[in-house]
Amino acid sequence: ASDIERFLAAFSSQRDAVVEAVRQLLSGERAPRRQKLLADLIHNLSENILAEERSDDEKWFEGLESRFKNKSSYMRHSCESRIRSYMKEVSSFISNVHPTARDAYKGIIDLMAEKLKSMKYNGCYFDRREEEEARLCTPEGWFSCQGPFDRDECPSKHSINPYSNRESRILFSTWNLDHIIEKKRAVVPELAEAVKTRDGREVNWEYFYQLLFTVENLKLVHIACHKKTDHHLSCDKAKIYRKGKQNHKIS
Repeated sequence: ASDIERFLAAFSSQRDAVVEAVRQLLSGERAPRRQKLLADLIHNLSENILAEERSDDEKWFEGLESRFKNKSSYMRHSCESRIRSYMKEVSSFISNVHPTARDAYKGIIDLMAEKLKSMKYNGCYFDRREEEEARLCTPEGWFSCQGPFDRDECPSKHSINPYSNRESRILFSTWNLDHIIEKKRAVVPELAEAVKTRDGREVNWEYFYQLLFTVENLKLVHIACHKKTDHHLSCDKAKIYRKGKQNHKIS
């Protein structure tokens, strides 16, 4: 083991003593920068990452409804809420759809809603109890920023564990599930246009479903890596329609 690994191991084994020593230092500290360093150290050492049940980490649940009995159930709800909000945006766009195409657009909305319901609104992305391929975090609950839409990785190596403490749980709400091909500027308008100009062709709604609601087109990003400028990306024209008779099966 390296020197730093030995240091961290010793540091961890004496955690309670270190926390108490740091608290004493903080009580007499007046310099803002040193106060911040000491407070952050206490905060990080005091977290209870592995606790799952409400009874094992009451502080984590402060401010949350009593129906949430464990951390993972709340995190699933958090992810589901984001996905549901995307569905609401798609639905509300119907007023912008050409009147002759609104019924067909509504039909696609219904198909997407049915599939989302069957997938439990992809709440698995934030649930650390899920299988590895279904979640965006480690088994302990660590999430890593996937970087801006135009980068393969996060240049700042941002990471967070919302399962660790209440403050991290709240901070995680500022992280964004960012659409690489933008929802408002590209995907939804393209879907509306596809329905309007389909001319007997079948709109490949499952392609749009993937772009809107799945990690095929979503990146988890720290707020500093969330670029709100125009992505200048568009849907794949070859995937907008598909051949064959109209098929409403949910697969």
